[in-house]
Amino acid sequence: MLDRFIGGYCRVLSWFMALSLALMVVLVFTNVVMRYAFNSGITMSEELSRWLFVWMTFMGAIVALRERAHLGTDTLVARLSPVGKKLCLGLSHVAILYICWLLFKGAWAQMVINLGTTSAVMEVSMAIFYASGVVCAVLGGLIVVHDFGRLLTGRLADSELVGIRDNDDQPHADKPKA
Repeated sequence: MLDRFIGGYCRVLSWFMALSLALMVVLVFTNVVMRYAFNSGITMSEELSRWLFVWMTFMGAIVALRERAHLGTDTLVARLSPVGKKLCLGLSHVAILYICWLLFKGAWAQMVINLGTTSAVMEVSMAIFYASGVVCAVLGGLIVVHDFGRLLTGRLADSELVGIRDNDDQPHADKPKA
């Protein structure tokens, strides 16, 4: 059930990222055309594009965490026994949870500090800007806790013990060459 929930919110985040990117392209392109052709522009274009970019980046980090698409190297871990792989994966989950906590703590503090501060152009609370870090930390932490629970209960397949996704275009160190 939690798998379906996480998959569902990752799909929603993917749609949000696609809409954000489309809106950013339209805003920036329109602003450039208006500046060169009409010597005017959309006042909030730059600020809204920056906010959308920050939100899109944090939401993309969550989706990448779910899909194991973050950069990494498995040169050492791939050569370990299943027990060694489980130990390394467990340690990496603990480290990621600590980083999620630090991100949450810092973003939350910035949200509280900037609650009464408004942005220069759009005049909305800057807390919304910093909320992206809070959302990323909470949703990313949920994914890691779920995966860590699967590791501890033995519900993780051996193919999932390496925390990164293999690139199909590159030969893997353990795969025999055809």
